Amino acid sequence: MMGSELVFLPLGGVGEIGMNMAAYGFGPVDDRKWLVVDCGVTFGGPEQPGIELIMADPEFLEERSRDIVGLVLTHSHEDHYGAVLDLWPAFDRPVYASEFAAAMLKAKRATEGIVEHVDVRVFIPGQPFDVGPFRVEAINVAHSIPQSCSLLISTPIGNVVHTGDWKLEDDPVSGDPTDEARFRQIGKLKPPLALVCDSTNALKDGISPTERQIGENLERLIAQAPHRVVLTSFASNLGRMISVAKAAKKAGRQVVLSGRSMHRIATIAREQGLLDGIEPFLDHDSFRHLPRNKTVLLCTGSQGEGRAALARISNGSHPAISLDRGDMMIFSSWAIPGNERDVIDIQNRLIDMGVKVITNDDELVHVTGHPRRQELTTLYSWLEPSVLVPVHGEAAHLVAHAELGRASNIENVIEARNGDMVQLFPDPGISRLEVPVGQLYLDGDILCLPEQSGARARKRLSVAGIVVVSICIDREGKMRGSAKIVIEGLPEVEADTIDAHSVVEQAMDGVLSSMSKKLRRNPDALGEALRRAVRGELNNWWGRKPNVSILLHQV
Repeated sequence: MMGSELVFLPLGGVGEIGMNMAAYGFGPVDDRKWLVVDCGVTFGGPEQPGIELIMADPEFLEERSRDIVGLVLTHSHEDHYGAVLDLWPAFDRPVYASEFAAAMLKAKRATEGIVEHVDVRVFIPGQPFDVGPFRVEAINVAHSIPQSCSLLISTPIGNVVHTGDWKLEDDPVSGDPTDEARFRQIGKLKPPLALVCDSTNALKDGISPTERQIGENLERLIAQAPHRVVLTSFASNLGRMISVAKAAKKAGRQVVLSGRSMHRIATIAREQGLLDGIEPFLDHDSFRHLPRNKTVLLCTGSQGEGRAALARISNGSHPAISLDRGDMMIFSSWAIPGNERDVIDIQNRLIDMGVKVITNDDELVHVTGHPRRQELTTLYSWLEPSVLVPVHGEAAHLVAHAELGRASNIENVIEARNGDMVQLFPDPGISRLEVPVGQLYLDGDILCLPEQSGARARKRLSVAGIVVVSICIDREGKMRGSAKIVIEGLPEVEADTIDAHSVVEQAMDGVLSSMSKKLRRNPDALGEALRRAVRGELNNWWGRKPNVSILLHQV
C-alpha cells in the first residue's frame, strides 16, 4: 500500500508500572486505522488521596474515534483490562478477549453494577482474526493469570509481536506454557518484524523461578506450621491459589477464602474447568469452626488495601476472622511501588499480635509472571526481530531492556515513552508528532482529569488543615457582632499559650483597624485582605500556611 506506515503509540504503561494502553496505526499519515491493545488502570497512592483508580487519558483516540477498529486484550490483570468498562463504551467498538478475560469482564460488570455495554468477542489462541486492516493472532504465554496471550499483529508492510506480560515456563501450575514452537515459526518466516516487549524484570539476571518451585516451598511451610496458616497473594494469581490448595490438602488442611476478588476468580476458574481436581473452598464464615492446625486461609489485601480482608484482620475489625499468637502469615506477593508503607504497617501489626510473618526476604514464596534477562534474550533468538520497543516498565526497566537489545545485536532499538509516535515500518524511529497524553482519575464515581478532581485540595487539607471565618460587615465596613471561627487540623496548645483562635482574632482586628473605610466597604477587597492576614499570621505562629476561607456577609 503506497505511503502506508505502521506506527506504535503508547498512551500508558511506558515509563511507569501499570495503566497499560497502546494503539497501532496502519495506513498513510492522514488516513490511519487504529487498533488498541489493552486498557488498564493503576492505583492511586498517597499523592492522590481519595483516588482509587487512575487510567490513561484516551483524548488522542477520542479525536479519531471513527478510525478505531477495535480493542484487543492480552489478559485480565487490572493494569491491562481494568479501565475497559470505564473508557471503552464511548468508542462503541468490539473488544476481543480470551474466554477467561471475557468472563472476568462479565463478572466485573455484574458485581460493580455497571450498565454500559461493550461488545465482547472471544478469540481462540492460534486462530487469526481480522480487525479492520489488521490480522491478529493470539499466542499462548505463561503468566500469573490464566489465558494470557502475546499478539501477532500482521499488516501488508510488516508484523509486530506485542508480548503483553509473559515469562518462560514449560509446565505452569495453571494455564498453558509459552508457545515456543509458534514463536520459533514466526521467526523463521523472516518478514520485517518488530517486537514490543515487556520490561518489568529487565533488571534481573537469569531465569524466573517457576510456580512449581513456589508450590514446593509453600507445601513445606504449611506442613511444618503448628497452627493456622494465612496467605495473601494477588487475587488473580490462579496458579498460586492452586499451589496453596494442593499444599493444604497434602497437610490435611482445608482452604478458606476471604475477599470478594478471591471468590470471583475462584468461581470463574471453576466454571471454566480450571480448578478440576481442587476441592471446593470454604467461605470465611467457616473459619472459626475449624481447628487451628487444620486451617489455611487465603485472603485479599497483599497490597495493604485498607478495606481488604488482611487489613481488617490485622486491625481486629474483620467480622469472621481473628488470629492468635503462633499463627503463620505468608506474604506470597510483592508490594507494588507506592504500597510498601501500607504493607509494612500490616506486617508490624501482625507481628505485634504474635503472628509469625514470612515474606520473600525469608523464603521463596513469590515469583512474578515477567521475563528476566535470559528469558528476554531467548525470545530474541526465536523471533530475530529487526525492531525492539521496550514497554511495561519505569525508566530504569526500559533503559536496561534497551541496552540488552543492543547487546543482542537487534538492529533498531527504540526507546519510547508515553505519547511518542513510534514508526515501526518502513523507517523505524520516533516521529516528532506531539501526542497529548495524561491521566484520568476515578474520583468516587466521577471520571475526571486530575485538575478537576478534589485530590489536590484534599492533599492540602491533610497537610495544613483549614480555617473558616464567618463575619458580618455593615455598609460602613464595621463588624457586626462576633466572628464565627472554625478551625480543623491545626495544633492545640496549652491554655496559658496563645492559640490559633486568638491568632485569627488578632489578625482580623489588625486588618479592620488599619484598612481604610473605603476599602472596608468593598467586600471582595476586605475578604481577600482578611484571608491573607489570617493565613500569614498563622504561618508566623505555626510555621505552616493553612487553607483559609472567609465567608463575608454584608448587612
